[in-house]
Amino acid sequence: MPRFVGFVRDQYTALPMPPVPADIAQQTFVVTGANTGLGFQCAKHLLRMGAGRVILGVRSVEKGEAALAAMRQETGRHAAGEIWELDLQSLDSVESFGRRLGTLDRLDALIANAGVVMTDRQVVEGIELSLLVNVVSTMLLALRTVPKLQESARSFNTAPHLVIVSSNSALESDMKGAVPPAGSDVFDKLSEKKGFGTFTQYPKTKLLQIYAVRQLALLLPVAASGVVINAVSPGLCYTDLDRNASPPAKVVLAIMRKMLARTAEEGSRTLLHAALAGPDSHGAYCSECRVKNEDVPTWITNASGKATQERVWKDLLKRLDSLGHGVDIAALAGGQVV
Repeated sequence: MPRFVGFVRDQYTALPMPPVPADIAQQTFVVTGANTGLGFQCAKHLLRMGAGRVILGVRSVEKGEAALAAMRQETGRHAAGEIWELDLQSLDSVESFGRRLGTLDRLDALIANAGVVMTDRQVVEGIELSLLVNVVSTMLLALRTVPKLQESARSFNTAPHLVIVSSNSALESDMKGAVPPAGSDVFDKLSEKKGFGTFTQYPKTKLLQIYAVRQLALLLPVAASGVVINAVSPGLCYTDLDRNASPPAKVVLAIMRKMLARTAEEGSRTLLHAALAGPDSHGAYCSECRVKNEDVPTWITNASGKATQERVWKDLLKRLDSLGHGVDIAALAGGQVV
């Protein structure tokens, strides 16, 4: 009950817009899932703030173009913004997107917002679909983006950001023990039909995200890499994230939103905060437009939680390698600023 009371209080917290960086006209931002919801509002804010280059990573180019047209109309920046295709259901698409990012002159933030909630269990690449999209593909994109962020930090004496959009649902007490015990592969176990459900699978994927972000931030300290890595929860918002949910699930979410939800515009402010926050946000959990590590339960941060974190990370790298998308972590560390 205390946590629910805190959640209600948080949902009614006023969310400020972050200060506009003085050099934003020279900066480049990438927002995935930017044709709708939080991503749309975040990208629109960046355009309105005067960002030099805003790239919308979208699965449907047609929908992306329509979204960008709306943003241009609303912001008056009629030549700004770009549409890049990105399908997180395909690791090859992620790799192509990552290579394209590598051609940019600079990159100041990747806001990895795209995600999915599934009602029906589907398996793609041998993994349950929401695990693939929310964890495996999202983290592969993050890892492929790190070199460009490090390069930008060196070249422009700035602190680029890698932001993973997660969820406060990952921190609920019923998620304790959600990660399978040692001796079993995390992704195999969580892809099984047993235990799959709309209101259980999504927070599990977000929990794995938080573990992965914490481990990556540990391996790439901001003082050495120049890159700020964090996870952000936008809270409960009016978005179409539940577009794949069953009718009963949509009814439950509709009732919750009617009572407590933020608008997508309000929620997008949390994404902007995480993308512009200081180095104190590195490895942190952000929400309500501030660093909120106090919300992260001890079962994530204690010795047992750290062991789980390392196992999630190990299984993630192993899975990427088995799918032909291996990551050289030592090389990423070797690309650090100092």
